[in-house]
Amino acid sequence: MSTHRHIIAILRGIAPAETIAVCDALVAAGITMIEVPLNSPEPLVSIAAAARQFKGRAEIGAGTVLTIKDVDAVSAAGGTFIVSPDTHPEVIVRTRDKGLLSYPGVFTPSDAFSALRAGATGLKFFPAEVLGPKGIKAMKAVLPPAVPLYAVGGANPDNFSEYFAAGCAGFGLGTYIFKPGMSAADVGERARTAVAAYDAGQTK
Repeated sequence: MSTHRHIIAILRGIAPAETIAVCDALVAAGITMIEVPLNSPEPLVSIAAAARQFKGRAEIGAGTVLTIKDVDAVSAAGGTFIVSPDTHPEVIVRTRDKGLLSYPGVFTPSDAFSALRAGATGLKFFPAEVLGPKGIKAMKAVLPPAVPLYAVGGANPDNFSEYFAAGCAGFGLGTYIFKPGMSAADVGERARTAVAAYDAGQTK
């Protein structure tokens, strides 16, 4: 795996027919964590195809994972990480038991510590635009320093620096990086912009 960037590309609404081309554009741009939300068309088909195609080059995972059954299905499809909009300890425990990485959504200190006690790999602050960098910074002060924090929901290259300053390790990029109907070339261009902003923020 090349340089690991804490950027998760969220491909909400992607269809299996376009998955490989879009993932290819992302990986070429330097984004190697790719999430297919389970409320997309035939998400497990997309996850299985991408997991096979990009094995060793990218991590393919699922988003909007709400149940243990979902975790099992993603694991069977070859996914390697689970992202949820909420903090559900049973889902986190099952994710870790399956050997997958767990990134639950949190909004409060209670959510964050509940997620960490259950074994979360990292925390997804969602929606980040409501919490804002100030809210995240305040919570970061009481969280274990080694836990990676991701800003999701409102994070984009224009505000990466503010979230880095607040203590975030990375970002989940949704509609900024992909909307149904966008070409793989468009996705690649946006991914390159995001990678440049991320790398610039890391060197400060």
